[in-house]
Amino acid sequence: MITTLPSMRASTRKPNADVGHETVLLREAVDGLAISSSDTVVDATIGGAGHFRELLSKLDVSGTLIGIDADDGAIERAQQASGGARAKVHLVEDNFRNLNRILDDLHISAIDKSLFDLGWSGFHLTSGRGFSFRVNEPLHMTYGTPEKGKTAADLLNTASEEAIADMLYSLGEERFARQIAKGIVEAREVSPIVTTEDLVNIVLSTTPRWYQARRLHPATKTFQALRIAVNDEFGALRDGLAAAIERTREGGRIAVITFHSIEDRIVKQVFRDAVHAGQGTLINKKPFTPSLAEVNANPRSRSAKLRLFERGTIQTYV
Repeated sequence: MITTLPSMRASTRKPNADVGHETVLLREAVDGLAISSSDTVVDATIGGAGHFRELLSKLDVSGTLIGIDADDGAIERAQQASGGARAKVHLVEDNFRNLNRILDDLHISAIDKSLFDLGWSGFHLTSGRGFSFRVNEPLHMTYGTPEKGKTAADLLNTASEEAIADMLYSLGEERFARQIAKGIVEAREVSPIVTTEDLVNIVLSTTPRWYQARRLHPATKTFQALRIAVNDEFGALRDGLAAAIERTREGGRIAVITFHSIEDRIVKQVFRDAVHAGQGTLINKKPFTPSLAEVNANPRSRSAKLRLFERGTIQTYV
């Protein structure tokens, strides 16, 4: 049985079947969760539905899978993957930072396992929301429907030069953050920055030629920082993990796949704090990483790290 929360809006968009998406650390993550057929499991980031499909295959009629994603396209992919499912399936179009509220709305007091895959799927690149610097489209960078005043373009056209520079450096580790921020402020005085092409041109005009001749596109870190800021990804990660730890039964597990160093540091610290608080233990002190074969088959996986946490002491949720 597949159910959705009453607040979920219907989508008029069809999933893009032409875009490829390769799920990273699929076997390692699912095996690491040690799922029982009757578990209540949360897939906090449906994405391309690769992990979702594998998690669902582990559950029988006594199990429950809750799939969460802010992207309505991901919800549709999960609906397609749920055909013939034996377990009860709940699909929720929301941000995983709201996990406590989502579980409350579903009248689920506790969960057994949860998976957070923090990579963003290839589907985002063709969503038309400005995630890719390789195509010219509106500079939104939101996972869900863009809200007025909350897009990447809104941020770039209103934030101070210092705030933009700090964002690019702290979230993207961009070495030319101050030069790019200065270029952004100067450009918006002439005309608003509204497209991905506008931003790419600013990056190209404010960085050295040698920086542009490297294999990594010079706008990569700028786009990364802007995406993280617009979606408050690090704040959402802390909130989501805190809720998962709080709502997981004793003996339950949480798996998190990260793709860059700042994310991994946050997960590492949250899990360590939980261990020191007596809430559980680390399954792996050092993160699991993709095999050479997986990296060769899917170069995007090369920076992936998997950390696993097991809930220890019993905590009653009221």
